[in-house]
Amino acid sequence: MMFHKEYPSLKSGMSYLIIQLSTVFIYLLLIAVPVHAQQTTCPALQPGLDAITHIRFLADDRLEGREVGTAGARCAAEYIAAQFSYIGLEPAGEANTFFQPFPIRKGTTLGADNILEVAGQRYILESEWVPLGFSATQRLEAPLVYGGYGLLRANGNEDPYAHLDLNGKIVVVEWGDPDAPHGESIRADPHFKAIFAEGRDAAGIIVLLPEGWSPRRPDDEIRAVLGIPVAVVHAGLANSMRVGANNQSVARLHTEVHTTIAEARNVVALVPGTHPTLRDEVVIVGAHYDHLGFGGEGSLAPDSREVHNGADDNASGGGALIEIARTIIAGEPLDRSTLFIAFTGEEKGLWGSGHFVRDPTVDLSRSVGMLNLDMVGRMDGDALTIFGFGTAQEWDQVVDEANVRLDQPLDLSKVPDGYGPSDHSSFYGEGIPVLHLFTGTHEDYHRPSDDWQLINSSGVTRVVALTAGIVKQLADGGSNSVTLTPIQQPAPNQNSSPSSSSSSGYGSAYLGSIPDMTPHDHGLRLTGVREGSPADQGGLRAGDVVVEFDGTAIGDIYAYTYALQAKEPGDEVVIVVERGEERVSLRVVLGQRR
Repeated sequence: MMFHKEYPSLKSGMSYLIIQLSTVFIYLLLIAVPVHAQQTTCPALQPGLDAITHIRFLADDRLEGREVGTAGARCAAEYIAAQFSYIGLEPAGEANTFFQPFPIRKGTTLGADNILEVAGQRYILESEWVPLGFSATQRLEAPLVYGGYGLLRANGNEDPYAHLDLNGKIVVVEWGDPDAPHGESIRADPHFKAIFAEGRDAAGIIVLLPEGWSPRRPDDEIRAVLGIPVAVVHAGLANSMRVGANNQSVARLHTEVHTTIAEARNVVALVPGTHPTLRDEVVIVGAHYDHLGFGGEGSLAPDSREVHNGADDNASGGGALIEIARTIIAGEPLDRSTLFIAFTGEEKGLWGSGHFVRDPTVDLSRSVGMLNLDMVGRMDGDALTIFGFGTAQEWDQVVDEANVRLDQPLDLSKVPDGYGPSDHSSFYGEGIPVLHLFTGTHEDYHRPSDDWQLINSSGVTRVVALTAGIVKQLADGGSNSVTLTPIQQPAPNQNSSPSSSSSSGYGSAYLGSIPDMTPHDHGLRLTGVREGSPADQGGLRAGDVVVEFDGTAIGDIYAYTYALQAKEPGDEVVIVVERGEERVSLRVVLGQRR
């Protein structure tokens, strides 16, 4: 899963993102990420006979944590595709294969033309300064201006920066947030400061690093490129830079940063139905197979560079997915088709499932429902939590009937929310009823200790049996087949658990949008909106691409988050969206975050 869990209440995926926004820059500057071999040797592919065999393969050290876009993730995808083929499933990816590839931004590299010179003094690249990975590639010669912390409010008061003329100038600002513990917050991130500097027509921005910090190459930066150059300068040279800025010295700033692209792959397979008409309808079963690689951002052992094998999160779901497919294909033929999808990029923000719903390999309008398996390897006793009961009227009956048919029925905890921060959320945003099966969190979550030896293999087998039973309930029955009645969930009340909406992000303003965290060329696509929320009342819809938030251009989820964070409950904002070929302006009154 892409978020830190507190069972039974789960933290919001968006809250997790906001927490990470305030630490991304720290990771990039302070942690020297090791360079690992690009040519990972995959373990030999052999037919697996049970879920624990699959889990052991996917959680093997040689797969190096299956981070999206790496050789280890490619090994995992090849293994899952091979198992689907062994079992007898049909390819349902692109070009009659099991794979659905898509490009991802993997990092950045520095080009040859990087120069910083102030009042005739040339700074040394990497040891004294470095452009950041989201910097524009540009050549500038412009006056410097000193902007303090680069915040509109600092130390509890309006800052002079709010009235500073930045037009056509390179603004020099301090790293950090003076109003936050240890100076670390969402506002401390140079990305935050750069977006607002760009919005005020600054030509570029230079951030002065605090004592003890040194510039590092931006190899792992995946955020979208901004429209202005952004650089950081070593703390030892900060005073001379401040003097130059206060004197409005002219600086020459050249930045050349190149994006590196990698291929990510979903794995997609089909068991065709047999009914003349119902075979065109599909029940979808999915699980993500990626994890955190060698840690870093997202790890709860932030100082560790050990491989994070992610046996429970989510080799367990991948192993269960394969065995559910085996169970379905070995049983009596079903009337409806069953689509099995192993997603990648979930840990980065539902990248794989987000890509699939935008560019599906089947007709999603014929989808009956979607079942998601994420962290199903640590069953305690008979307990299983299932999210999504509030997404269709019939889920209680369908699940209860499948459960009672088990040799040993499970003790089910039923949670209504369909917008949880895992891959099912992408499908619920498309109006498809969903369920998410989950055995609970544990102290090994997002740590190197999440390994296969701790998996409850008999518990995984029970999850497989229940999920296969739910599939059969949905996919069989001829003219009496179950038809799910989708329910659009309302905005959460004061006492509800948080979900993955932007309402539970940083700050007090509540919008109620469900962001698609998959990177896009521009703007932020909305997976959905909460019924009855300010977003809903203001006319926002699932599928809208937000390109402007109250005058601030929106290039990605970070800019969207920053713009929302700057507002207060009761503020009326104008949100501009692209809706198909149209550009639509909407007025929305923000609510109070609950």
